Amino acid sequence: MIPRIEFDPTAPAPLDGIRVVDLSRLVAGNMVSLQLADQGAEVIKIEDPKVGDPLRAWRVNGLSLHWKVYARNKKSLAINLRPQEGRDALLDLLATSHILIENYRPGTLEQMGLGPDVLHARNPGLIIVRITGFGQDGPYRDRPGFGTLVEAMSGFAAKNGYGDRPPVLPPLALADMVSGLYGAYAVMVALRVVERGGRGQVIDLPLLEPMISVLGPDAASYRVSGEKPVRTGSRSLTTSPRNVYGTSDGRFIAISASIQAMAERLFRAIGRPEVIEDPRFRTNTDRVNNIDACDQIVGDWIAQRTLPEAMAVFEAAEVTATPIYEIDQLLDDPHVQARGVIVEAPDEEAGSVLMHNVIPRLSDTPGKLRIPAPNLGQHTRSVLESIGYSADRLAALTASGTIKEG
Repeated sequence: MIPRIEFDPTAPAPLDGIRVVDLSRLVAGNMVSLQLADQGAEVIKIEDPKVGDPLRAWRVNGLSLHWKVYARNKKSLAINLRPQEGRDALLDLLATSHILIENYRPGTLEQMGLGPDVLHARNPGLIIVRITGFGQDGPYRDRPGFGTLVEAMSGFAAKNGYGDRPPVLPPLALADMVSGLYGAYAVMVALRVVERGGRGQVIDLPLLEPMISVLGPDAASYRVSGEKPVRTGSRSLTTSPRNVYGTSDGRFIAISASIQAMAERLFRAIGRPEVIEDPRFRTNTDRVNNIDACDQIVGDWIAQRTLPEAMAVFEAAEVTATPIYEIDQLLDDPHVQARGVIVEAPDEEAGSVLMHNVIPRLSDTPGKLRIPAPNLGQHTRSVLESIGYSADRLAALTASGTIKEG
């Protein structure tokens, strides 16, 4: 069974005492702040009082599931930043904070009177994460940038899919996720600098560059060989056999025999030890050069067996093979359940919601699910009270429409 957890707002965590103000919208910024929130940072989402973060509008059967997953462990401060009193409140909050995350177009913070020079004058140790499509400078700095655009421009789409079909974009916010992880890492580096007496820094985090970085040595390979990456489906041009193979019962198995010993183990497991000495398949380079024939040998054997039959052989021989899971099969997997990779968390709207657990796992100071994703403006009063705002001042801000309490 999927483990059921309860939120524990009192659970200690390694980033206790770190305050993060998240001005971003959609995925990348929320991914940065999620990593910090899961490890105990106080993450305060600044949201438009009327509509909130656009993630709230991404609904499945009427439920804002993206928000429930990516806004867990966060607080919501609903404040209108258009009037000066709203920006003043944000400045007061940032004076007590360690990190600011924003994803406006370059120059927007400056136009609001909230540029890094202003913020650092109030709080020299503030770390400012600036997320854009293409960076704070360069010819494309003013272009609007979503992850889809950089997944296309980075070279990822050009090498994803099959050679006889158009390039394929990923079916998830891949660039945003990768950039979010880079961003969280950069924040921890910058925090270390501040802890050692340094100043707060501006982290320039475009979506494009992290996406390029995960493509490996494509640029180096092109410079050396003059050959562009090609779409190979599930194959690899660096190792073989490595592919997805169909079984007789309509399922699929993924195999990656990426070292010589594993390839030899695979050929013995399928009853073809002679292949190991065949000049066409003797080394990894030989197998890559004869990839069609290599795949046919493995694929023909698997195609004659059901998935359980093939996997029983591979598991007994310790071959690096696994079934291709659909989401229901992932949830039913005993290892996933035993590790608590996916947990069932209580939810006031849906009863409960499935979500990934905190990762990575620290042995002594593990992150925790402390609070569920907030309603819009749920923490407006408590956050502003924490920086000294009186009841009268809160009432005035509410009356003017500058803030909203949820």
